[in-house]
Amino acid sequence: MVKKILIIGGAGFIGSNATAYFLGKGESVTILDNFSRSGSLSNLKWLKSLKGKLRVVKADVRYDQKILSKEVSLVDAVIHLAAQVAVTTSVVNPREDFEINALGTFNVLEAVRLSKKQPILIYSSTNKVYGGMESVTIKKLPTRYAYKDLTRGVPESFPLDFHSPYGCSKGTADQYVRDYSRIYGLKTVVFRQSCVYGPRQFGIEDQGWVAWFIIAINSGKPITVYGDGKQVRDLLYVEDLVSAYDLAIQKISKVSGEVFNIGGGPSNTMSIWKEFLPILEDLFHKKIHSKSASWRPGDQLIYVSDISKAKKLLGWKPRVGVKQGITRLFDWVRKL
Repeated sequence: MVKKILIIGGAGFIGSNATAYFLGKGESVTILDNFSRSGSLSNLKWLKSLKGKLRVVKADVRYDQKILSKEVSLVDAVIHLAAQVAVTTSVVNPREDFEINALGTFNVLEAVRLSKKQPILIYSSTNKVYGGMESVTIKKLPTRYAYKDLTRGVPESFPLDFHSPYGCSKGTADQYVRDYSRIYGLKTVVFRQSCVYGPRQFGIEDQGWVAWFIIAINSGKPITVYGDGKQVRDLLYVEDLVSAYDLAIQKISKVSGEVFNIGGGPSNTMSIWKEFLPILEDLFHKKIHSKSASWRPGDQLIYVSDISKAKKLLGWKPRVGVKQGITRLFDWVRKL
């Protein structure tokens, strides 16, 4: 029975939601975070206002190996969410991106491997490990791109093709986590996440685009659409993602060593501007204008997760639809 959980990056967007979820279940949660990201202190303040057994440790996975090892040794499960999360940032500063994502994850793995308990490890990976997916035939429709043949989305068996420093660093970590299960018998699960959104997401232009558009419009900032706006993503509400983490922990004897593509799946897709814009205009009750800019490196025309493996092995499926989730996020932003 899992009673103590360490959430690395627990003051971030996904981390704060995961922390609140497990506190709500009555479990003891320790956050380990360096609090460098915008919004992390606000998230921490919110978490401290909740009921539950919460510990907070300030540390960095790149440098603080002794602290990391100590905290890992005290828990039953580790959810590793600390990361550099923007492709554009990785292009500007690839060394920092590598040190946070690849080296930081390696340090977490070693802490788990060398601990007596060897707790469960859940790792937050990304769909970017599949690269540009140039071999896939894509159709261009009036408001979106679509796969010609991948009707259920991208499966876990699709060839890896790390593209951009971010894709390389996250892909390196992804494969280390997977292989530490095979080589050392660690209880690990990798989630290759698509577009996750929801409350506590202080989105910026380079990352967290669903939240960023809403925050920018709400505060009167200009909107820039890169490419033609028809790029498609499958959207996953953060509550649904955290429930998948929980199920993986509960069913670790069945899913240890597995990799899951996790996202909204084919029923929760949206083009990032052409189809998002009408929803935003309906929520804000006004016409919304944007500027256009050239394509950004590593941007996939379409990515949709095949979530059938998660449905089969975890008994999981998304419960919050796109419009419902966006409305919840909009309501949270309006209260900021």
